Amino acid sequence: MAVIALAGGLGAPGVTTTAMALLLTWSLPEGHRVVLAEADPDGGAILPGALQGTLGNTHGLRNLALAGRQGQLAEAFWRQLVDITDAGSRDRLVLPGLYDPSHASAMEPVWKPLAKLFEGIEAHQHDVIVDLGRRGIAGAPAVLAQRADVVLVVARNTLRSLQQAQVRLEALREVVGGRGEIGMLPIDQGPFSKEEVRKTLGVQVTAVLPWRPKEAEVLSDGVEQPRRFESCELMRSARSAAVRVQELVAVRRARLGLPVPAPGVRVVADAR
Repeated sequence: MAVIALAGGLGAPGVTTTAMALLLTWSLPEGHRVVLAEADPDGGAILPGALQGTLGNTHGLRNLALAGRQGQLAEAFWRQLVDITDAGSRDRLVLPGLYDPSHASAMEPVWKPLAKLFEGIEAHQHDVIVDLGRRGIAGAPAVLAQRADVVLVVARNTLRSLQQAQVRLEALREVVGGRGEIGMLPIDQGPFSKEEVRKTLGVQVTAVLPWRPKEAEVLSDGVEQPRRFESCELMRSARSAAVRVQELVAVRRARLGLPVPAPGVRVVADAR
């Protein structure tokens, strides 16, 4: 299975919304599952946003801090996952993030064993998408990026956002080294093309997502889905992006002699 990490810069570049879009469009062979883990030290947005506060603060990352100190992290992890499917199929799951950023300090000893857990649950046929927010690539949470197959920086293709992305990319290259793939997922709000982003930042552009605020609000704030939401432009683009990410994972795994994460993922030549 695969571990995918998403990071962003200052402001609200759309990391959590992008992570939710990938979660909902991730290709799942029979018996496979995908988990979105909100690991942003600044706090999570899914509980009050996409889930509209329906669970209160009963589930989430904070509960793993105590479990980790008691040596029960793995057992507690499965109990914290929230099924976001209407059918209750438990194949698309969310680990909600911290509801209070002041709790981040309690997570310090947990990030490393959590990263190891994410690597290990491939035995349970789970992929993991990790939302690192803007600060998750620094300090103790950075181990989640170090252990990922692919790390993607989400940024709007505006000058301000891309300048922030450049800073994040430089930090990521230090953190990840040659262990994982690093790419960009631009949100197409600004004037810079995919090729300009690639040349300027010196990084592969994995996919481009459209700037569609109304469609994005379904994922970020839990507003009522419009008709045929699954086939709207944002979700179609997210589906294509998910395929491309899974291809990158397969390429990396094949190059390193590791198991390819999911049957049916086509190994293609690295586009860099």
